[in-house]
Amino acid sequence: MTKKTVFKYIKTPCGQAKYTELEANKTLLGKFRLLWFILIASIKDWNIKD
Repeated sequence: MTKKTVFKYIKTPCGQAKYTELEANKTLLGKFRLLWFILIASIKDWNIKD
Protein backbone atom coordinates (compact mmCIF):
# COMPACT_ATOMS: atom_id res chain seq x y z
CA MET A 1 0.00 0.00 0.00
CA THR A 2 1.37 3.40 -0.89
CA LYS A 3 1.26 5.92 1.89
CA LYS A 4 -1.09 8.80 1.13
CA THR A 5 -0.15 12.41 1.81
CA VAL A 6 -3.09 12.84 4.18
CA PHE A 7 -1.64 10.08 6.40
CA LYS A 8 1.04 12.59 7.38
CA TYR A 9 -1.74 14.40 9.28
CA ILE A 10 -3.91 11.41 10.30
CA LYS A 11 -1.40 9.27 12.16
CA THR A 12 -3.37 6.66 14.11
CA PRO A 13 -4.14 3.31 12.42
CA CYS A 14 -7.82 3.52 13.33
CA GLY A 15 -8.02 7.04 11.87
CA GLN A 16 -6.37 5.88 8.66
CA ALA A 17 -8.83 2.99 8.39
CA LYS A 18 -11.77 5.35 8.92
CA TYR A 19 -10.37 7.70 6.26
CA THR A 20 -10.23 4.82 3.77
CA GLU A 21 -13.81 3.87 4.63
CA LEU A 22 -15.11 7.43 4.24
CA GLU A 23 -13.16 7.98 1.02
CA ALA A 24 -15.17 5.22 -0.67
CA ASN A 25 -18.44 7.18 -0.29
CA LYS A 26 -18.69 9.41 -3.39
CA THR A 27 -21.96 11.21 -2.59
CA LEU A 28 -22.05 14.90 -1.72
CA LEU A 29 -22.80 14.13 1.93
CA GLY A 30 -20.00 11.54 1.94
CA LYS A 31 -17.49 14.10 0.66
CA PHE A 32 -18.60 16.56 3.33
CA ARG A 33 -18.16 13.89 6.05
CA LEU A 34 -14.69 13.09 4.70
CA LEU A 35 -13.59 16.73 4.82
CA TRP A 36 -15.04 17.12 8.32
CA PHE A 37 -13.23 13.95 9.46
CA ILE A 38 -9.90 15.11 8.01
CA LEU A 39 -10.22 18.44 9.84
CA ILE A 40 -11.09 16.91 13.23
CA ALA A 41 -8.65 13.95 12.98
CA SER A 42 -5.71 16.15 12.00
CA ILE A 43 -6.37 18.44 14.97
CA LYS A 44 -6.58 15.46 17.35
CA ASP A 45 -3.39 13.88 15.96
CA TRP A 46 -1.45 17.17 15.94
CA ASN A 47 0.85 16.21 18.87
CA ILE A 48 1.43 12.56 17.91
CA LYS A 49 4.95 11.90 16.67
CA ASP A 50 5.50 9.85 13.49
